[in-house]
Amino acid sequence: MPKRGDRIAPPPGPGEWDLRFGDNSAAGGWDHLCAQAPGPALTAWTALRTDPRARSQRQHPLKAAFATRSVGGRVLEQWQYEVTGAGRIWYCIDDERRVVYLNLATVGHPRETD
Repeated sequence: MPKRGDRIAPPPGPGEWDLRFGDNSAAGGWDHLCAQAPGPALTAWTALRTDPRARSQRQHPLKAAFATRSVGGRVLEQWQYEVTGAGRIWYCIDDERRVVYLNLATVGHPRETD
């Protein structure tokens, strides 16, 4: 079972971002998301690898209390990718290391925003 800090395989290609799990629950959530919606999960994975800051109807920065998050002692921007109607990925962007940390992956709407 993948855990916090593990790479979301495979390793990045030239010019791509490295995707890693920000915590253990995101790793489990990613597995569920891939099982429930494999096509949209692959589309999300590809988008985050190539341009984690692209703005679209599905991909945008989070606001207010969710706009930033501490990862490894550093405060990073937090974004959301809408994988399906309810499925979401929340992730942080580490420009210095060129890493995207998945902090939440869920097949349902995040409880934190209810």
